[in-house]
Amino acid sequence: MAEEPKPARVRLSDVAERAGVTKSVASRVLNDDPTLSARPETRHRVLAAARALGYRAHAGAQALARSRARAVALLIPELTNPVHSRIIRGAYRRAAERGHVVLLAEDTPQAEAGESFTDLVGSGRVDGLLVASARPGHQLLQDSRLAGVPHVFVNREVPGSGRNVTVDLRAASALAAEHLAGLGHRRIGHVAGPSGTATGEARELGFREALAKLGAPEPVVAHGEFGEPGGADAAARLLLEAPDVTAIYTSALPQAVGALHALRRAGRRVPADVSLLTYDDLPLADYLDPPLTSIAMPLQELGAAAVDALLDQLDGGEPRDVLVPGEPQVVDRASTAPAP
Repeated sequence: MAEEPKPARVRLSDVAERAGVTKSVASRVLNDDPTLSARPETRHRVLAAARALGYRAHAGAQALARSRARAVALLIPELTNPVHSRIIRGAYRRAAERGHVVLLAEDTPQAEAGESFTDLVGSGRVDGLLVASARPGHQLLQDSRLAGVPHVFVNREVPGSGRNVTVDLRAASALAAEHLAGLGHRRIGHVAGPSGTATGEARELGFREALAKLGAPEPVVAHGEFGEPGGADAAARLLLEAPDVTAIYTSALPQAVGALHALRRAGRRVPADVSLLTYDDLPLADYLDPPLTSIAMPLQELGAAAVDALLDQLDGGEPRDVLVPGEPQVVDRASTAPAP
């Protein structure tokens, strides 16, 4: 007598088809994923379809769903900015030490990361998020699901979040002010970051406060994007407004490269006519003409600390603010000199 064929096992795709949703949505409903933003009727359809079909999740698949991806995602404002390489390297190395990998995502005004970034966690592809981009009004910060996703803000302070991993930006700018004032400069300009960015505002505030404490005049400030074009444009505007400046402090190293270009086009010699100093230090600064004086910060340590803070959350720890230890240092090169 022929053996009666066993009934075909109900698959997740069968449940998804009956409920009229994607396989991913069906899986997340059945696993009670807290990061899934779905209407109650959608959840009801999926659960009803599973009951009607007699769907039972495979034990191995359930165990896999509960396991970690052993990966975290790092959202960087612009991959073209070489300064971020220090943060990325620190994050990558610390993650590897703790058995994880780091996936990179880029966030620019033209291609703002939002829902797709939190979806990385919801789909199980990463365990948590390292957010190094947090412009005011950013779509990601408006995503209600972010609160249910393990995450930290890196080199960006989001007030009230209680999960900021930062360095002392104001102390770095204060050191820049002291260095230039110590060289006798009184008419000083500042190429600041874009208006509304937390890092740019912190550096500008630290610079202004330090000059005031030193009894120096208010700096002339021009805002620009953190890249080379932004630095060149801001420096050119600054020189038009204050042609008598003898020193400029830029908020990022790529801005300083642009400022060098603008100073040359304006016929200003560095440092004979105008000293130039920048926040951020990279080996690149040694190979510019002239080599660029900079403020070195513990950015590699910052990346490592961010990974530690995120993985500690994944291990059950509470989110917390972290100020990375390490004093800013002046790397004195040939782009600064006593005031003429």
